[in-house]
This record gives sequence, structure tokens and C-alpha cells, in this order.
Amino acid sequence: MNEQEKKKISKFLSLILRHQPETINLTLDENGWANVEELRSKSGNNKVYFTLEQLDEVVETNDKKRFIFNEDKSKIRANQGHSIDIDLALKPQQPPEFLYHGTAQKNVDFILEKGIEKRSRQHVHLSLDKETATKVGMRHGKPVILMIRTGEMFNDGILFYLSENGVWLTDFVDAKYISR
Repeated sequence: MNEQEKKKISKFLSLILRHQPETINLTLDENGWANVEELRSKSGNNKVYFTLEQLDEVVETNDKKRFIFNEDKSKIRANQGHSIDIDLALKPQQPPEFLYHGTAQKNVDFILEKGIEKRSRQHVHLSLDKETATKVGMRHGKPVILMIRTGEMFNDGILFYLSENGVWLTDFVDAKYISR
């Protein structure tokens, strides 16, 4: 499978597993899991076709590790980034002292005044390293990397979660914890 085909399937999976399962009449359980055979069948009914091997390749090679199978590969879900109400069943964890948030230059003034909101997503996403945050910021315009004092937030009682693919999640980042 070439990169263009993988990207097409990955974008489709992101739409279905993170935002709009109803687009193909797919049912996700309360933890965001979809039955793989139902996903394949209903995707095919909507003219998006992929084999189990192709799905496995998309999951294994996705640079952001957006998707995960259960142990027997009968179910699949997105690791984070949902705009639909699901419970990833993540346990609170202590974050490192600092994490990073990539955004576009046009958003910086608002963020420095109001903080980082989850908006339509379930959580604010934070990165362990500047390189990843830069990639995220580039998707939205000229990238700016903000340093988040997550150790201080944690000490102030704010909860953090670590997704299966290494993205740190929290509900809101107050502007007082953000540095340029």
C-alpha cells in the first residue's frame, strides 16, 4: 500500500473513530471501541475499502499512533482527539515538569490571555517534546511553541492523563501556567 492510500484510510478512520461514527452508521462502545468487521463492512458500504492487512498497516505505521487495536485485533479505537463523548478509561498520572503546546502565531495572544481550551475536543493535547509540538503548530499556520508548567499545574491539583500514543491530556491550561 502506498503512502497516499494509507493517508486516505487514516483520515477516514480519524473522521469515523474520533468525530462522526454516524457517517457510516457505526456504533462505538462507551470506551470508543468499534468492531473491526463492522467498521470494514460499513466503510465498504460507503465506498471506502480496506483489508485487515491494510488496516493493520495503517495502525502500525501511523506516525502519530492515532489508532490502537485490542489484544485480539477484533476491535479498534482512536487513542485521543475525540469530539464525541467517550471514556478512554485513562488513569490520572503525574506529568513531567514541563510539556509543550504547538499552535499558530495567530492564536498566541488569545492563549496567553485566556489559556488553552479543549474547545470541541475532550481534552487539551500537550507534547513531551518541542519537535512534536512544532509539527502540531504547523498544521494551523506559522508555528509557535508554548511551554506549559505542568509540574506546577499538577501540584495545584490539576489532573493529567497519558494516552496510549504518548499525548498528554488535560481539561484546560490556565494562562498563568504558559510561557512563550
